[in-house]
Amino acid sequence: MSVIIKNITAEDTWSLRHQVMWPNEDIDYVKLPEDESGIHYGLFINDELTAVVSLFINDREAQFRKLATAVEAQGKGYGTMLLKHLMQEVQTLEVNRIWCNARADKASFYHRFGLKETARTFIKKGQSYVVMERPISH
Repeated sequence: MSVIIKNITAEDTWSLRHQVMWPNEDIDYVKLPEDESGIHYGLFINDELTAVVSLFINDREAQFRKLATAVEAQGKGYGTMLLKHLMQEVQTLEVNRIWCNARADKASFYHRFGLKETARTFIKKGQSYVVMERPISH
């Protein structure tokens, strides 16, 4: 089995985002206005796109969004591999903090990467979220 992580286009992320995150919405729902300025990563297994995540830099902060792993591949460590890769990439950027809007029921997953919950929470389409963050030291 061949596992490769590489940069992909925003358009490459949309189908997987849609299938995994918001399958009952129109595909345009998973397209972000800032997608064209983001850095997008894809994890491929035997040349098949299996997980995606997008990174957005604003001033000296990095936000990752739309981490999605194909349903049939979940629980096998691919999201972990992709997020580890992203965290290594962030170390090379001139940012002081990385953060995300985590689904509240997935917060424990992000703890493994040193992210901590903040007091900021919100609900979107009935789904509870918490803002999680971690300082970046160089």
